[in-house]
Amino acid sequence: MPTNVYFDHGNTNEQRLYEDLIIEQLAIYGQDVYYLPRTLVNEDSILGEDTSSKFTSAYAVEMYVENTDGFEGEQDIIRKFGVELRDDVSLVVSKTRWQKVLEAENNLIVTSRPNEGDLIWFPVVNAFFEIQFVEHEQPFYQIQDVPVYKLKCTKWEYSSEEISTGLYDIDQTEEALSTNMLAYQISVEEGTDSSGAIMMESDIGDKSFILLESAPAELGDKQIVDQSHKFEAASGVTSTSDSSDDVLDFSERNPFGESDYHFGKDF
Repeated sequence: MPTNVYFDHGNTNEQRLYEDLIIEQLAIYGQDVYYLPRTLVNEDSILGEDTSSKFTSAYAVEMYVENTDGFEGEQDIIRKFGVELRDDVSLVVSKTRWQKVLEAENNLIVTSRPNEGDLIWFPVVNAFFEIQFVEHEQPFYQIQDVPVYKLKCTKWEYSSEEISTGLYDIDQTEEALSTNMLAYQISVEEGTDSSGAIMMESDIGDKSFILLESAPAELGDKQIVDQSHKFEAASGVTSTSDSSDDVLDFSERNPFGESDYHFGKDF
């Protein structure tokens, strides 16, 4: 027979009360984490991945950690390529809170829910977790509503993605682990052509030299070979043994970086 018509199994007021209670519980027992949406830069449509993706924003939101006895998954395992960390965690977030926090985010691939591939920064354990699966039907339609998302996450391994969120604790991961050589490139001044060039400060005699921007202006007419330590004196260094020289002096040889022996010949 059909359900009892005299009992309402999920009206709007009950659903709102149920959701408010969940939000309150998350605020009491949850953890403050940061949600980092992934921005695709050069997606591989065949493999369905983007090795050059970046993360440019982070949103603080409270989530509840379902794991009470520690991380799940295989955890620390030894494979032929070394030790791998397979720490998994299950996080619960309110749909209403997530939508309110992320409503201004335009980089979401799917705008209506958390996305697989996005990151969660967990400050308590100082680690990133990548969302592997988003469960949107648990608990299963109590009072005809599902007010939470359950995020199945695993510890994320950094692989030279760009992380520029503006938060130091998050961005320092890229600074410490990045192997991108372009992060250390020299920005040259604009030359006579479109490619740019390094502009020398002076070309006295047959040599040119480069000075720091903080160098005194009068150094431009000094001789390039610093035989009497004029560079050091002009920059405020009074002793020849002082290592705080802020002028690039190319007249001194580096015995550890320059070799006079090449292919069996002495030069």
